[in-house]
Amino acid sequence: MYDQIMNEIKQDYYVQNFENDGQRFVAWYLRNIHLCDRAEAKSDITDGADDKQIDAIHIDVEESKVYIVQGKFVSESFVDAEPVREVLAAWAQLQDLVRLQQNCNPRLQRKLSELATALDDDNQVVFELVTTASLTDAAAQDVASFQERITRADDFLASISVVDRDELRRRYDFALDRENPSITHSLQLEPGRYLSLGVASTKAVIAAVQLKDCLGMPGIKDGTLFRKNVRQSLGLSNPGNKGIRSTIYGDRHRDFFFFHNGITAICNRMDISDSGLLTLYGLSVVNGCQSLNTILSCSERTKQIPDTYIMFRFYEIPQRERADRISICTNSQSAVKPRDLRANDRSVLSLKRRFEQKYPLGYFITKRGEEAPPDKDKEFVLDLSNLGKYLMSWHSQRPNMAYSETRIFDKYFEQLFKRDYRPEDAQHLNLWMQKIMKGWDDSNPLGLNESLLAMKAYAPYHHLYAVSMCFSITSGLQEMVASPTEAYERAVAHNQTEQIIRIAASCLNTALEAAANEPQPANRVFSPQNWIKAKVCLSAINAATRQYFTMLPTLAIPGAKEVAQTLRDTLTLDRNQFDYRWAAD
Repeated sequence: MYDQIMNEIKQDYYVQNFENDGQRFVAWYLRNIHLCDRAEAKSDITDGADDKQIDAIHIDVEESKVYIVQGKFVSESFVDAEPVREVLAAWAQLQDLVRLQQNCNPRLQRKLSELATALDDDNQVVFELVTTASLTDAAAQDVASFQERITRADDFLASISVVDRDELRRRYDFALDRENPSITHSLQLEPGRYLSLGVASTKAVIAAVQLKDCLGMPGIKDGTLFRKNVRQSLGLSNPGNKGIRSTIYGDRHRDFFFFHNGITAICNRMDISDSGLLTLYGLSVVNGCQSLNTILSCSERTKQIPDTYIMFRFYEIPQRERADRISICTNSQSAVKPRDLRANDRSVLSLKRRFEQKYPLGYFITKRGEEAPPDKDKEFVLDLSNLGKYLMSWHSQRPNMAYSETRIFDKYFEQLFKRDYRPEDAQHLNLWMQKIMKGWDDSNPLGLNESLLAMKAYAPYHHLYAVSMCFSITSGLQEMVASPTEAYERAVAHNQTEQIIRIAASCLNTALEAAANEPQPANRVFSPQNWIKAKVCLSAINAATRQYFTMLPTLAIPGAKEVAQTLRDTLTLDRNQFDYRWAAD
């Protein structure tokens, strides 16, 4: 693994953007394991003088997790306890963000500002010690001690994950298949501790599995093992997870089997040999996400406690509808949040039916992990989650809240998903966004600010908002919202779609750069990520848009007035082609 990484970090991207092999290794990890793009990885790196033992901070919006990364890129076979102590030092310093921000380097100062916002949003904190070597026995003992200490701390809950040479290879191989995950896993069951049976024409296996054997299950860390579950990890502060952790570290850990309700896993197919080797194809855990994530967060303790079991129920369920029903029913012991079940809401099902009737080659994805059939036109494939973000950005004019699925599917669901929403408007929002995203790749054809490219999870929705404001401001109806269909068809008819998207990108750039140049209060650092999530960014985008169209006719370029007039003719819509903003705050 060391030789492979050493060869790959010789690429121009790593050499030109990072000072040494240590930084390049962490950037490689962010790109290949966390699947960050070039700009995101560069933005996340904090390594250097005064980095306070923090090499990178990566905020994963989809997982609602913050990863604090410490990298050790070495050719030796083992590393001692020093890196573990550096992680411990980082954890201790992060408990006083104000003091830490005063004494660290500018890159870390900016990321700490983003970290504070993520913590306010209840993101889970995960420390990752990443190395190309293996830990010595002394280092492993320190990890176990550290793990127990941080999981017992109620003031700053976190977990630590050691990504050593073997785990790095496993994650690398697994990341290659992440876009289309299908998990195959084999588990050796113990004689006398499992039962194979058939119920309702369904093959099932009930087994007592040691907690330490759970650690080898792929897909816990990145959530792919739970793709059919109705929810992901709720974090270590969840009361149920606290109880699991307490039992693992307590003196009654052998009673874990009796205290716990068990885990339900389904698969497309299972085989069990005479020796008890259970092989599962298309494995997914539909009830047990909280338990397995908590067990993983206590991995070092889990490895040390013998005769500690948990009950597993393995079902062979190839039928998708039946699997979804099992997922919902087996999670009924704690309330399923509305956003987990919106796929079955009448307004969503109604829109799906009307969308697919309107576009026979289209497909409306309503469930997580669902894929469009291969015979469908990708241009007409629309995801429910994405549509919610588009509606929030365009109709509610709040792109700063579009990243939050909690708000979209809980608080504002009724405002956003109207039963009479036109499928053509949904598709034209989809088309606008598809064209916008073509400008958000590494080649950066729109000349976007590097900070914007590093915020691909947030900023493209502001780009969509800026497009809508081009129509509203030019038409003199800033408090209203243009019809997505009328706007898109008008742009296509005048051959101005790409130009409007380019103008919106320029206005977004201008707004960010103006905000970055504003004086900051003492001991405060401007954070693009925090700015993009704040409502103040909207007025800045509006001001930049008005300024652009005011200045355009006066630019010293050939035909400036004619260009300006063509744009105004394209962007000026009738009042009946606008609607009032949907309230979302």
